[in-house]
Amino acid sequence: MRRVAVTGIGTVSALGLNRNEFWDALSNGRSGIGPLTHPDHQDLRFSQSAEVRGFQPENYFAAKHADTMDRFAQFSVVAAREAASDSGIEWTADLRERTVIATGSCIGGQSSQDHQFWDLYKLGKSRIHPFTIPRTMANAGASHISMDLGITGPSFTLSTACSSAAHAIGMAFTMVRGGQAELALAGGSEAPFSYGILKAWEALRVVSPDTCRPFSKNRSGMILGEGSAMLVLETWDAARARGAQIYCELVGFGMSSDAHHLTQPSPEGAARAMQAALRDAGVHADQIGYINAHGTGTEANDATETKAIQLVFGDCAPRIPVSSTKSMHGHALGAAAALEAAATVLALHHGVLPPTANFGETDPQCNLDVIANQARQQQVEFALSNSFAFGGMNAVLAFKSVA
Repeated sequence: MRRVAVTGIGTVSALGLNRNEFWDALSNGRSGIGPLTHPDHQDLRFSQSAEVRGFQPENYFAAKHADTMDRFAQFSVVAAREAASDSGIEWTADLRERTVIATGSCIGGQSSQDHQFWDLYKLGKSRIHPFTIPRTMANAGASHISMDLGITGPSFTLSTACSSAAHAIGMAFTMVRGGQAELALAGGSEAPFSYGILKAWEALRVVSPDTCRPFSKNRSGMILGEGSAMLVLETWDAARARGAQIYCELVGFGMSSDAHHLTQPSPEGAARAMQAALRDAGVHADQIGYINAHGTGTEANDATETKAIQLVFGDCAPRIPVSSTKSMHGHALGAAAALEAAATVLALHHGVLPPTANFGETDPQCNLDVIANQARQQQVEFALSNSFAFGGMNAVLAFKSVA
């Protein structure tokens, strides 16, 4: 099997509109969580969010084109453009035909659907936007990337709740490693800030009233986020041959299903995914130097993930640095794993482990080496990025530094 290099990164998030702004905020522990700007937020039990601020579609798309796209699809294309440019790819017809696009999204364009249903059912309008269906479909991000960059190879979208992007990246990695593709653009995108979706999350009672404090004793829930991240994956030999900058190597991918509960996580299921990633990478547990945790900031998730890490790493568990970057970019649902994969890749590349922002008092149930509030200057060889979703859908990516 072929080695797979990460040669390009693109992001749009609450931390900024590009990769450099994203990393600057992460490495300085600066949170993008702030007041929710939705006009009807006074009706909600929570008032904070991790929104992409300052994003103007007209800066990236012609008005007629932008009108055919939900916000989540716009994020997808902008992140993919940045990742492709960052990698320095010289496109040929053959390479475009042998490139895979793999995206993840939890809700796709449901915000567009929600807006149109409001007009239809609440306001009594008889007509809705003619592009409601193409704006709503979850594969719209992948489709628009394909058209925007002229990529004619395999293109697909996965939806496994909050593990969507990790599954997309993992499957793209498998295709490049196995020879079904020469290059991949892989990641995820989400834009959930419409009234109906916000009310649905309110009903679950898992959103924090103030901020996200993963692994802290006083944690009070997650903060919804939005955005996109895309990675360029290509064979190690091709990247070296063309003199590309290699951020790190993607070395393993593990999946599991809890077979347990729709919303309550299982430590055994999460552990199986981490163990599968380690096996796939050919890496021993004591070689892992950093874990970018799923770390939602809810009572159940963080304690369960701690147990899963302890199951996998045993006596090594308390010595592995762990952080949840959701404390800064929020929980971006189907895009979360892509943002966290990008954060992990950049951490390995720069030798800086991003912190868990807003961290307060240590929770005995989460007795891990949580990187609290300030980044840690530390070069590590191997890192995991964990994603554990509703429905028990788990995916873990394993990366190796090239430093």
